[in-house]
Amino acid sequence: MFEVLVYVYENYWRGDACPEPEQLGRKLSAQGFDAEEIHDALRWLDGLSLATQGVQLSRHADGTSATVLARRPADVALPESPDSMRVYSTAEQEHLGAECLGFIRFLEASRVLPSGMREIVIDRAMATKGELLALDELKIIVLMVHWSTGVEPDALVLDELCDDSRDRVAH
Repeated sequence: MFEVLVYVYENYWRGDACPEPEQLGRKLSAQGFDAEEIHDALRWLDGLSLATQGVQLSRHADGTSATVLARRPADVALPESPDSMRVYSTAEQEHLGAECLGFIRFLEASRVLPSGMREIVIDRAMATKGELLALDELKIIVLMVHWSTGVEPDALVLDELCDDSRDRVAH
C-alpha cells in the first residue's frame, strides 16, 4: 500500500489535484500496482480525506509551522496549552512502537507537526495493516497528511521525511 501512496504523492503534488478514486484506481492499475494494494490505498486515502475535510490551518508568522484552527466550520478552536501532553493508548504504543513515537515527538518539538495534524497522523497510522509500523511508513503518512491539507513542509523537514536512514554514514 505504501508504494501506491508514494506514487500518488509524487504524481499529484497536492491532494486537490488527485483524481476521483475510481479514475485514480484505473491509473494505478495501469501502472501495474496489485489490485489489493490499490484497494487498500484508496480506502486509506478516503479515510485521510475524511480526516482532513474542513481542516483550517493558520501558518505562524515565523513560517515554521501551521496550527489547526478547526476541523469543521462548527468547531471552536481551543488554544493548545504548552503544558499539555499526549498520552498514547496501549494499542497505539504497540502499533507505532518507540521509534515512530519518538519521531512524532521530534516533529512536534520542531514545530512541524501541530497537535491537530499529529492526531490525523496517528489516526491514519492506526488505520494501516500489520502489527508494528516502520519509521519509513510513518514518514510517508506524515507526508500524505501534509499533502492532503495543502501544507508544504519546510525543505529541511521534507529532506528528513524523504531521507533513507539506512544510507547514512556515521561521522
